[in-house]
Amino acid sequence: MTSRAEPKPRPSMLSLILRAFKYRNYRLFFGGQGVSLIGTWMQNIAMGWLVYSLTGSALLLGVVGFCSQIPVFILSPFAGVLADRMNRYKILLVTQTLAMLQAFVLAYLVLSGKVQVWHIIILSIFLGLVNSFDIPARQSFVIELVEKKEDLGNAIALNSSMFNGARLLGPSMAGILISAVGEGACFLLNGISYLAVLAALLAMRVPAAKKQPAGEDVFKRLKEGFSYVFNFHPIRYIIMLLALTSLTGMPYTVLMPVFVKQILHGGPRTLGFLMAFSGVGALGASISLASRRSAAGLERRIPLAGLTFGAGLIALSLSRSFPVSAACIALASFGMITQMAASNTIIQTVVEDDKRGRVMAIYAMAFMGMAPFGSIMAGWLAHHIGAPHTIMLSGVLSIAGAAVFFGRLGEIREKVHPVYARLGIVPALASGLESASELTAPPED
Repeated sequence: MTSRAEPKPRPSMLSLILRAFKYRNYRLFFGGQGVSLIGTWMQNIAMGWLVYSLTGSALLLGVVGFCSQIPVFILSPFAGVLADRMNRYKILLVTQTLAMLQAFVLAYLVLSGKVQVWHIIILSIFLGLVNSFDIPARQSFVIELVEKKEDLGNAIALNSSMFNGARLLGPSMAGILISAVGEGACFLLNGISYLAVLAALLAMRVPAAKKQPAGEDVFKRLKEGFSYVFNFHPIRYIIMLLALTSLTGMPYTVLMPVFVKQILHGGPRTLGFLMAFSGVGALGASISLASRRSAAGLERRIPLAGLTFGAGLIALSLSRSFPVSAACIALASFGMITQMAASNTIIQTVVEDDKRGRVMAIYAMAFMGMAPFGSIMAGWLAHHIGAPHTIMLSGVLSIAGAAVFFGRLGEIREKVHPVYARLGIVPALASGLESASELTAPPED
C-alpha cells in the first residue's frame, strides 16, 4: 500500500509578507535604508518649514521643490544608461556619501545662523543632482538583492513599507525637534543617519558585476531605452499615469506648511503629526501589497488607487479640522503608494535585466521628474487661488487620469498576462499562450 505524499503546509501570512528577508543582502539594505529614510523625512519636513518661516511665500516653497527635483527630470535618462553599464553598488556608495555631505552642510548653515534662501536653493539643486543618479541605480539594484524573481514584488512592497514606516516616524520627530531646538537638529540627524546605509552597503557580499561592452554610444542606448518603454503598451500607460499623478497630485505635499498655518492654524508639531498620518496610510498600502504572492492582477489596483488618491485630496481640500485632515491625508497616501508600488512591481517584473537601469530611470523621470513642474505650478496656484482650491484641483485631475487608465485595462492585461506566463508567474491558459507570449514580450528596440 503506497502512502500518499503529505501536502506541504501553506506559509503563514507573516512569513509570506516577510519572505524577502531570507536574503542577507536584502536584510542589510532594508535596515540601513530604514534608518536613513527617517532622517530624510525629518529633513523634508524641516526644509519646508524653514523656507516658509524665512519667506512666508507659498511660491518660494514651490521654487525650492522645483530646484530639488528638476535635475531628476533632466539627468535620470542618462543616469539610467550609466546604471546599466556600471556597477550599481559602487554608484550607490558614491551617491549616499554625497547626500550625507549635503545634509551636514545644511545643518552647519542653519545651526550657525548663516542660512539664507539662496543657500537652500543651491543645496536643493545639489541633492537633486545626486538623486538623479541614485534613484535609477537604487531601484534597479533591488533585483540583485533577491535570488528568485517571484520574490521581487515582495521586496519592492517591503521597500515601500520601509519608506512609509520612516514617513510615519520622521515627520513626527521633526515636528517635535523643530519646536524644541529648531530645524538644524533635523538636518544634522539626517546626515548622521546616512552612516547606517553606508555601513549596510559595505557589509554586503555583492557578486562581481557583469562587464558591459565598452564604446557604445550613450544616445543610442538612451534611444533604445525610450523605444523599449513606449513600444510596450502596459509600461507606457503605467508611466504616463505616474507622470500625470506626479504633475498634478504629488505637489500637495509642498503646500502642507501653508495649509497647516492658514487653514488649521497650527505650527511645526501640527505639520509633523499630519504628515505622520500620511505615513500611516502609506504603510497600510505597503503591507497590503507585500502580502500578495505575485504581480499578477496588480494592474487592476492602479486605477482604483488613483481614484482613492484623488478622493482623499478633494476631501482634504474641504477639511478645516486636524482629525478630518489627518484621515483624508491617510486615505490619499494609501492610494498614492498603492499606485506607485503596484506600478513599480509590474514594471520591474516584466522588464529585461539589461535595460532595467534605463527603464527605472524613465520611471523616476515620470514619478519624480514631473514633480518639480507640479511644485512650481502648485505654488503659483496657491498664491493666487489658495492652497485648498489648489489641492482640490489636484484631486480632480488625478481621478480623471485614473478613469482614462481604467479604459485601457483590457489592453494592458492582454499584453502582460502572456509575459507572466512565460516567466512562470501564472499558468498558461491555453496551449498557444506560450508562443503568444513571445509576441507580447517587451520589444527589443
